[in-house]
Amino acid sequence: MSDIFREIDEELRRDNLLKLWSRYGRYIIAIAVFAIVVAGGIVAWRDHQRSERQAQSARYAGALTLARAGKEADAVKVFAAVAREGGGYARLASFEEAALLAKSGDREAAAAAYDRIAASSEFDPDLRGLAVLLSVLQRMPEADPHATIDRLAPLTASGNPWRPSALELTALARLKLQDKAGALDLFKSLADDPSTPQSLRARAAEMATALAS
Repeated sequence: MSDIFREIDEELRRDNLLKLWSRYGRYIIAIAVFAIVVAGGIVAWRDHQRSERQAQSARYAGALTLARAGKEADAVKVFAAVAREGGGYARLASFEEAALLAKSGDREAAAAAYDRIAASSEFDPDLRGLAVLLSVLQRMPEADPHATIDRLAPLTASGNPWRPSALELTALARLKLQDKAGALDLFKSLADDPSTPQSLRARAAEMATALAS
């Protein structure tokens, strides 16, 4: 008797499934096809991204090879192109481009390249701060000392990783303004600060001694 009831129950279930399939089958198929297409698209996009990263890596390595071979002008062009593409290697390429421009003696172009880094949201704040520091360094011989001090001011805040270097450049700008007392105070503070890198502390101590004499 139980076998009969089980067979009836199975028939009812099968009948219900057939009714459901006849009503919603096309939607189920459409959803399944859509899921397959999406999954395939994700895989294709990941492959494309991987291929782009590999190609960008090759272009970056090629630019380094050009620079080592003394073909710095060609290397700058490749680094600039990679920098415009975005991504991890673009950040490295931006700094390489600016450094090569500085090495070539084109300090204004180098400063402009560092300014682009400083203004870009693609770089974290510490790297943008470094770019500001390097830009100031390139322009410092001809720049207005007041403008130099203003530009460096945010980097001199307590806790900023570039504070010691920014204070050293600020002290040099004060010397350019004939502000000997202001420069001396800054050099003394750097020389007495244990968190200042050793080589910079030594320079600051020498400058403080020279200014105090």
